[in-house]
Amino acid sequence: MTGIGKGIRAIALVGSTGAGKTSLAESLLFAAGAIDRQGAVAAGTSVGDASAEARSRGGSTELNLMHFDWQGDRFVLIDAPGSAGFAPDAAHAVAAADLALVVVDPDPARAPLVEPTLRRLEAMGLPHALFVNKIDQARGSIADLLEALKPMSAAALVARQIPIRDGDHVTGFVDLALERAFHYRAGKPSEQVPIDDSLRAEEAAARTVMLEQLADHDDTLLEQLLSDEMPGLDLVFGDLASETKSGLVVPVLFGSAQNGHGIRRLLKMLRHDTPSPADTAARIGIEGPAVQVLKISHGSTVGRLAIARVFGAPLGEGAELSGPDGPARAGALFAVQGGATVKVARAETGDVVGIAKVDGLRAGDLAGVNGKAKGTGLAGEPVVANCAFAVAAENQKDEVRLSTALNRLAEEDPGLRWGQDEESHETLLHGINDEHLAVAIERLRRRYGVPVTVGRRGVAYKESIRKPASQRGRHKKQSGGHGQFGDVTVEIRPLERGEGFRFEDRITGGAVPKQWIPAVEQGARDAIAKGPLGFPVVDVAVTLVDGAFHSVDSSELAFRTAGRLAVAEALAAAAPYLLEPMAHVTIQTPGSATSRVSSAVASRRGQMLGMTPQDGWSRWDLVEVMLPEAELHGLEGELRSLSQGLACYQARFDHLAEVAAKLAQDIVQRRGEAGAKGKG
Repeated sequence: MTGIGKGIRAIALVGSTGAGKTSLAESLLFAAGAIDRQGAVAAGTSVGDASAEARSRGGSTELNLMHFDWQGDRFVLIDAPGSAGFAPDAAHAVAAADLALVVVDPDPARAPLVEPTLRRLEAMGLPHALFVNKIDQARGSIADLLEALKPMSAAALVARQIPIRDGDHVTGFVDLALERAFHYRAGKPSEQVPIDDSLRAEEAAARTVMLEQLADHDDTLLEQLLSDEMPGLDLVFGDLASETKSGLVVPVLFGSAQNGHGIRRLLKMLRHDTPSPADTAARIGIEGPAVQVLKISHGSTVGRLAIARVFGAPLGEGAELSGPDGPARAGALFAVQGGATVKVARAETGDVVGIAKVDGLRAGDLAGVNGKAKGTGLAGEPVVANCAFAVAAENQKDEVRLSTALNRLAEEDPGLRWGQDEESHETLLHGINDEHLAVAIERLRRRYGVPVTVGRRGVAYKESIRKPASQRGRHKKQSGGHGQFGDVTVEIRPLERGEGFRFEDRITGGAVPKQWIPAVEQGARDAIAKGPLGFPVVDVAVTLVDGAFHSVDSSELAFRTAGRLAVAEALAAAAPYLLEPMAHVTIQTPGSATSRVSSAVASRRGQMLGMTPQDGWSRWDLVEVMLPEAELHGLEGELRSLSQGLACYQARFDHLAEVAAKLAQDIVQRRGEAGAKGKG
C-alpha cells in the first residue's frame, strides 16, 4: 500500500464553525490511543480549545496543535478555527500542512458554508479531502449533499463510501474500494458484515462512478474499465493516493466524531493517502533542511515559542538557524498537545514543534538549518482587519505594560495590529471583526493583567467652507519690558475637494517683515487644526494680504498668534460645513443573501455602485457600495447574521462627502458635549 514511511505528516482540520473539527480531533486522538478518554468541547474536557476564551465560547478562538501515532506513523493535527475572525491565526499552519481535511455538516442546505474553504484550498494548491461529520444526525442523502457541493469544487468529489441505513438512521457504510460493509459500534471499531443483497446494485453503481472518476486521470484504469476488467486493489488505492496528492480528486468519507463512527477508516485513509513532507516542501517552495515558522506563542511557563514545521532533516536543540534577520541558535524544543507543552530532544522531519530563544523569527519566516534557507517558503496572504477598538490603560502608569501586551498579542495573531491614530491620538487595536477584537481584549486582561478601557473608534470627520471671507487679526499685549504685537489681514477661500491647505502671501511694502511670514502661516495651520465645528479644516486657501508690525514688540510668537486669530474668525464667517469619510466597500456574499445585504447597506446610508457574480464561484455575488465610514461599525456582524456567517467585506477610504445638515448638527452637538464632559 502507498503512503507508509513518509515521515511525520500534518493534517489540517478546516471548515465552517460548528462542523465539529475539534470534536473530530478528539475522536482521532482517542481512536489512536493518544488519550485514554474522549473529551467533549461542550463539557470543556477536550484537548483542543483549552484556552479560557475558547472554553467560554464553546468553540475555537485560536490554532490548536495535537499529535498522535497510528500503526507506526506519526501525525500532527492542525485544528483551524472556523470563524473568519480567528482564521488568520492558523493561516500559515494550514498552508504548510500535507493535507487539509474539510469537515462538513451532512445537511445539504448547509453546503454553501464550505465553499469559501474549498476555494481557498484550491487557490493554495493544498490537497484536501472531505469528512462528512454527524452522519448519525443526517436526514438527507449523501448523494444530495455531494450534488449540492459539486459546483463548489473544481476537482471531482469522489465518494469512497455509501451509507447503510436502518430507516432514517445511518448505521454503517460500504467501503467502495474494498467492497466491504461495516456496522458502527459506539466507541469501538466498526464491525465487518456481509453486504446486504438490497445494497448490491447501489454499491456496484457507486463503485463504478468512483472508478470512472479516477480513470479520468489514468489511462490504464480507463482501458481496464472499457474492457470490463476488474482493476486490482493496488491500482485503485494507488490512483486514490496519487490523484488526491495532485489535487485532481477530493475523496469523501463520513462518520460521527462524537460517537467514533468511521474514525478508524478515516485514519487508514490519512495514513495511505496523505502526501509526504517532501511533497509539501516542494509545493510551498522549500529546498533542503529548514524550518517554516507557523506562528508565535507566548506562554506563561515556557515563554516565547516559534511554532515551526521541520523540513528536510531532523532538528535538534542548539541547531544553527539562518533566518531573514540573521543567524540564531535554536533553544529548547517543545512538543505541543493542545494547551500543554513537553520538552523533546529533537524534532523529526515533518514534525511541528515550539522553538525557544529565537526572538528574531516571526510567523511566516523561513529559516535554514545549518545553512542558508533555500527557496521562498510560504507566501503571506494580506489580512483584512476591518474593525478597530480604541483602547487605553486605566492608569497612566500602565501604558508601557499595555504597549508590551499589545505587541505580544499582535505577534501571536496576524489578524491583529495596533498603533496610534495621528488625528485622534487614540491607541487603536485593529482586528477582523468585533468578535475577534472582543476575544483579544479578554486575552489582554486575563493574560497580561492590564486594566484597560475600550471604546468605539472615532470617525475622522473634517470640515470645510462654502465661501470666501476676509478677517483682520491683531495680537497686542503689554506686560512690562518688551510687549507683543502682531497685526495681519487674511483672506480665505474654498479649494476643490482633495486640494488640502494652501498658504500664499501678497504683502507689499514690508507691512509684515519676511522673517515673520512663516509664523503667520504656522498660525493659520494652528487655526485649521480645529475649525469652528470642532474638526480639522481641509481644502482651504489662506492669503496674507496686509499687516502691521512694531519695531520692538513684534515677534514670531506675536505674528503666529495674530495669524491664528485671523484665520479662526474668518473660518467662522465662511459658512463652514461638515465632511465625513466615505469608504468604497466590496461585499462578498452568497447570492441567496444579496437582497438582504443590499437592504442592510441602504439602511446604513449606503449607495449601491453595482453587483456582479463572483467569477468561478457557485452563486456568489460581489456587491460594490459607497458607505460612510461611520456606518462600518458593526457591519461585519450584520452581514454574517444575514448570510449564515458567510458574507464579508473589504473597505478602503475613497473620498470626503458633505454630511446632511440635521445629521451634521447632531454630530457637532455630540462632539461638543463630549468635549465638555472631558473638561469636567
